Amino acid sequence: MFSRILIVCVGNVCRSPMAEVLLAERLARRRAGATVESAGLRALVGHPAERIAQDLMRERGLDLSRHVARQLTADLGDAFELILVMERAHERAVQAIAPNTRGRIRRLGHFGDFDVPDPFQQERPAFERSLALIERGLEGLEKAFWSARP
Repeated sequence: MFSRILIVCVGNVCRSPMAEVLLAERLARRRAGATVESAGLRALVGHPAERIAQDLMRERGLDLSRHVARQLTADLGDAFELILVMERAHERAVQAIAPNTRGRIRRLGHFGDFDVPDPFQQERPAFERSLALIERGLEGLEKAFWSARP
């Protein structure tokens, strides 16, 4: 259904990188042929994913070691069919940076009506809570958008 998906959070070092690799893996299993990338509203440009995020993904067999944070720009936003954000306020922030994205932005927790809190500079339990919500949001999106696929 969507061939280019961008996932956005604030710093692009915790939530969006985890969601990026999780969604890419889910879509690869479905042979959906989609590109999944991530960016930040106020990205810590050039920084790797937080160590706890990398550890959690490694425990799931996924690799975040090569992730490098990047800033959301209007051009980047224009290049994607679907933009997933972590919080309701991020929808407006994305539109302020990339006005042409209106109508293509969805909150990851849209189907469960929840936000994914930012675990940045917190301990592992905060990352685990955010990750559980990311997985819940991806399940809802998968059912809504890709359930007809094998």
